[in-house]
Amino acid sequence: MRFHIHAAIAVTAAALTVACANDTPTRPSQAATAFPSAASRSLQSNGASSGALERAVSMMDACDGPSFNLIIGPGTCSRPHGVNFSEFVAEVTAHHEAGAWHFGPSQTDAFLGDSMVATNRGGEVHTFTRVAAFGGGLVPFLNDLSGAGGTVPECFQETNFVAPGGTDTDSLNKVGELKFQCCIHPWMRTTVLVKSH
Repeated sequence: MRFHIHAAIAVTAAALTVACANDTPTRPSQAATAFPSAASRSLQSNGASSGALERAVSMMDACDGPSFNLIIGPGTCSRPHGVNFSEFVAEVTAHHEAGAWHFGPSQTDAFLGDSMVATNRGGEVHTFTRVAAFGGGLVPFLNDLSGAGGTVPECFQETNFVAPGGTDTDSLNKVGELKFQCCIHPWMRTTVLVKSH
C-alpha cells in the first residue's frame, strides 16, 4: 500500500509540475477581493450594453503549505496552514471528496451572454473547465480516490491553470445546463442553468 501511495504522489507531483510549468499564460489575474463572495451570489455588470452580468464563483481549498509542499513539491500550496496532506488523502479516501476543496456556488443559474468569473481563493492551482459530463481530472491518484472515473477529454485540452488569486472567465454562449469542474480536484464542480432572456 505504501508503494502505491508514493507512486501516486509522484504522479500527482508530475501533473502539478506540468500545470505550474505550462508556458501558456493564464487569463489576467485579479486580486482575490475583486469579486464578491460566491455565498452572497452578488452580480456585477460587466459594462456590456446587452445587460450581461458577471457571475462570481469561488475556487476554494484548505491545503496546508508545509505538508503539501514537503510531499508533493515546493510551491504546491501557498497557504501557511490548513488540512495536512495525510488528512486530505484520508478524507478523499473516505468520502470521495475533501469538503474544503470546492466551487461555490455548486449550482446557479444565469442568462445567455453572462460570464462566469471563477476566482481562486485557495492555496493550490485549480482549473475552471467546462465539460460535457463530469468525470476524472489529470491526476490519476485523485481520480481513483474520488471515484471520478477516467480523465474527461476537456481536461487533456485545458491550458488555463489558475494560481491562487487568479481568475478564469467563461462566457455563457449556450442555453441549457453547463458543467464546470477542476481538472486537478475533479469533485470540485459547478452546474449552471443558462436561460435565454
